[in-house]
Amino acid sequence: MEKGDQAGKTRNEKVLNCLYKKPEAIFKLICFPWAGGGSTHFAKWGQDTQDLLEVHAIRLPGRESRTGEPLVTDIYQIIDEITCAMLPVIQGKPFALFGHSMGAYIAFKTALHLKEKHKLEPLHLFLSSAFSPQAKAQIQILIDKALSDEQICHYLADFGGTPMNFLEDKELRQQYMPIMMADVNIVSRCISESPSKTILSCDLTCFRGSEDIDIAKDTEGWKDVTTGSINIHELPGDHFYFKNPANEKFIKNYITKCLEVSSLVDF
Repeated sequence: MEKGDQAGKTRNEKVLNCLYKKPEAIFKLICFPWAGGGSTHFAKWGQDTQDLLEVHAIRLPGRESRTGEPLVTDIYQIIDEITCAMLPVIQGKPFALFGHSMGAYIAFKTALHLKEKHKLEPLHLFLSSAFSPQAKAQIQILIDKALSDEQICHYLADFGGTPMNFLEDKELRQQYMPIMMADVNIVSRCISESPSKTILSCDLTCFRGSEDIDIAKDTEGWKDVTTGSINIHELPGDHFYFKNPANEKFIKNYITKCLEVSSLVDF
């Protein structure tokens, strides 16, 4: 392998976490984490999915094996890095994107970038627990830079999914808050911009928790970003409803079936 190829492979593996490689897989699924989250949870999905689906999870700068790198708040810098890492993986392969919360916005922006710059589009875009881009007023709390650590913790507690030992451990919070605030700024950039003129044509599915009331009020707004079909699935639970094993199993099975059907239609 040439040095340049090896360097590119190393860079790609730094950004994309694939715990279960499946060389014969027909589809690639790229998963994007929530604010403050890492790649491991979604990378583990590859263990349970059928052999026809290879799962990669995005590992953002400043966390996990990339803790020595500075945190990045420029959404376009993040998308450029993700795209460079993704292209060798998805080239010539049907692929889909899945993002939860903050990850849904990055997945959506990445899909737009791939269509605008590379004439590539996912078979399906799966978005979880995310307000539509038009709902700026609904998510103002996320972009209020005056929030204290305590207010952010209260917000996280309301959302659910954050361990109480983290919320109650001041030292742990101090280590974690820079990551959280960097991710808040990413969300801020994603939602504060004017809507893109690019319209996707892929099908889109939104997942949400039944107790995530504010999200539930607004999910339908995603229909404006694509000419493809849109489906909405409400599952029992809060903002992190997918951590329930039954819900997670449903999502993985649903994604696999959607990709199988989409590939038959496109063929």
